[in-house]
Amino acid sequence: MAATVQVVLKQDVDNLGAIGEVVRVRRGYARNYLLPRGAAVIATRGNVRQLEHERALAEQKAAKLRAQYEKMAAELAGLVVMMPVEAGDDGKLFGSVTAQDVVDALHSRNIEVERKKLIMPPDLIKMVGDYEVGVQMPYGVTGTFKLTVKTKA
Repeated sequence: MAATVQVVLKQDVDNLGAIGEVVRVRRGYARNYLLPRGAAVIATRGNVRQLEHERALAEQKAAKLRAQYEKMAAELAGLVVMMPVEAGDDGKLFGSVTAQDVVDALHSRNIEVERKKLIMPPDLIKMVGDYEVGVQMPYGVTGTFKLTVKTKA
């Protein structure tokens, strides 16, 4: 029977555990893989307390950042972006409004958003009207704003 040792994980390890977990692994796996890569440390009382302290600090920092992103999402909720485009008499656009067009419109208002972070309506925007556009932010926060597509006068 192989001898095992308890280690505290300093980072997520696939098929083993998450940060801060105390797991029992074979000595060779710990000595040859986990410890040299800095993925774990031997589970002593001091190491366990240190990692718990670091986890608590990380959770506080994450809570603070999440609050900032929620504040940004609340600011986005009141935002209305007007987008004048060329359209026919029946309100059908000559082309469509793309995510890049929305990013450019936001950029003109000094709001920086990545194109990939936009949550566009499921159908292409090909008609004049009002649309809800979402912005995916870190920590699971999603903000939405109103996009008004109108004809150029």
